[in-house]
Amino acid sequence: MTAYDLELGLHRRDVDSYTLELRYTPPEGDVDIRLVRRGLSPLSLDIQQLRSQAADPGAYGRLLTQGLFADEEMRAAFAKARTAAQSAGEPLRLRLFVGPSGPELHGLRWETLRDPEEDTHLLLGEHVLFSRYLSSLDWGPVRVRSKADLRALVVIANPANLGRYRPGGRPLAALDVEAELARARSGLGAIAVTALASGGRATLNNLVDHLRGTAGNGHYDVLYLVCHGALIDGEPNLWLEDGAGDAAVVAGSELVARLSEMREKPRLVVLASCQSAGKGDASCSGDEGVLAALGPRLAEAGVAAVLAMQGNITLRTAAEFMPVLFRELERDGQIDRAVAVARGAVRHYADWWMPVLFMRLKSGRLWYTPGFGEERTLEKWPDLLRNIQRGRCTPILGPGLSEALVGSRREIAQNWADTYQFPMAPHDREDLPQVAQYLAVNQSEIFVRDELGEYLQGEILRRYGDHLPEEVRGGSLDDLVRAAGAWQRAQDPAEPHQVLAGLAFPILITTEPSSLLDDALTAAGKEPQVEICRWNEYVERLPSIYDDEPGYRPTAQRPLVYHLFGRISEPDSLVLTEDHYFDYLIGLTSNKDLVPFTVRRALADSALLFLGFRMDDWNFRVLFRSIMSQEGRRRRRGYAHVAVQIDPEEGRILEPERARRYLESYFQDADISIYWGSAEDFVRELQQRVRGVGHEQSPTARSE
Repeated sequence: MTAYDLELGLHRRDVDSYTLELRYTPPEGDVDIRLVRRGLSPLSLDIQQLRSQAADPGAYGRLLTQGLFADEEMRAAFAKARTAAQSAGEPLRLRLFVGPSGPELHGLRWETLRDPEEDTHLLLGEHVLFSRYLSSLDWGPVRVRSKADLRALVVIANPANLGRYRPGGRPLAALDVEAELARARSGLGAIAVTALASGGRATLNNLVDHLRGTAGNGHYDVLYLVCHGALIDGEPNLWLEDGAGDAAVVAGSELVARLSEMREKPRLVVLASCQSAGKGDASCSGDEGVLAALGPRLAEAGVAAVLAMQGNITLRTAAEFMPVLFRELERDGQIDRAVAVARGAVRHYADWWMPVLFMRLKSGRLWYTPGFGEERTLEKWPDLLRNIQRGRCTPILGPGLSEALVGSRREIAQNWADTYQFPMAPHDREDLPQVAQYLAVNQSEIFVRDELGEYLQGEILRRYGDHLPEEVRGGSLDDLVRAAGAWQRAQDPAEPHQVLAGLAFPILITTEPSSLLDDALTAAGKEPQVEICRWNEYVERLPSIYDDEPGYRPTAQRPLVYHLFGRISEPDSLVLTEDHYFDYLIGLTSNKDLVPFTVRRALADSALLFLGFRMDDWNFRVLFRSIMSQEGRRRRRGYAHVAVQIDPEEGRILEPERARRYLESYFQDADISIYWGSAEDFVRELQQRVRGVGHEQSPTARSE
């Protein structure tokens, strides 16, 4: 879905007024358009008068609309943006950015805004998608996932001694845990649910352990939290549990701090107002506004989207709102669109405006549906499958295939940048070649290679140590990789290395420094022959299969595994720093014989399958251009090639939809079809299609 973007920025001007800034971005625009040309215009909001209309959402919305659209130029600017979106048949994405100077503006009921021309609800339905947009102190991107893998953690805190607490003057009521859990499961729909509910399970540590994956359940995309809360001296407090099931009053700042420390945070946090048992319109006492007060803090800590309740939402409204929200969210992953539709579904209730969306996303997308562009399918699947079957396909594997084992290259770079005080620009802190270059200069090249080995060893132990034999945990890095890879393959029949090892590839090219591919081929009963690109004088002295068998021809049973950027077991072969990459590419360009003839021919005369790369990375671009510049370009055009690329990430690419179209155009001349999704998504579909055509391995590669 394409959207026209209008961002409203509100900042305090003086004691009695605020300033308003508008930025408008059409889908095909190259730059933001400042619609209020004279810059910041004065805006007066009578907050006391708004509070006097709190009991009447309609009157409140009219008063708020009059204040926001009091300026004629503001009304004209909004009308222009909305008309442009309507003419294109697309929604207008309206983002409200409240600056640090005006935190009191978060307390206003912006969701009640009316149409300034027609005096109807503005933010119900799919024409105007509204969110309270927040920047984040977290420099990391928002990583999207396939909706097929979505998982939710539902936490319902019902301490045994709630009645002792009276934050609003009345004792806190016990929750109907089973009813709350049933509502959560119903609302989440097809999303897999893990529940932590009462009896000492809904503790802060247990919640955090599950979200971090240390409880053995992997990572979660959605955190759905139901508990009592209260604002005490301006600080949100939550009534969670301790290990014995009694109350543990947790400051909201502590929850925010624990989530901000996580490398992989939930994409969506739902802060559901607790509901007491009894009448259908009953609600909790004492938690007025606490969850909405916590929402901005979680978003600023790096959570992609936070849905909170700005008040005590009733049972019936929550019970009808949540199922619609997640049903719509499942359609396309667009959280702001899902909230708008769900809000419209409960408009007949007085508290319809209470669900509030805080977001640090510009696209509104939390997850994606994998596939090939808009069509989502590849017309050339039969051709690709036949090329695989007959040994005419060469996979080229990127570092993304090992991320589940050791994390991403960007995570390694960020860790080193933090540890060794990388002094360059913030956006360079996740560029591994650049950070590694800094370490090589600041320390030494040997230090960089040693540091990589220690980092990988620590990550494997942290992620998989509990699943590995004790004797392996104290062994070498190679032993750890081999054991962890075997555990991964045993747990997931569609593990990418395992699936690829079962297919008829005579030659496999990898930029991964690990032995995961070699080990998977051996486990599949094959005899892989490992070669390393001899890009420097140290690697030239390593033994080669061609020394013992000059006439060696790769086959599906004895495939050649060619490591382009070195192996961990041979530290001098690793391509890590910027200088390494330049030396590597210069050497490869000036001396084509560095690459064995069989590999060069495969690159020129077979279908190429790129897996585990992010195609917007500079490293991939250089690799791609070096392949395309080799001889055999005319022959290469006779094949259909496939590249697997996860959807562009929020926080890294400013306009994901335009970036997608750009990359598709960039690779169009090379006849490369781009699969938008993860390598795991693609490999699962490949495995299913191979089984569907009765794939049989080709015993040998084509003759040379």
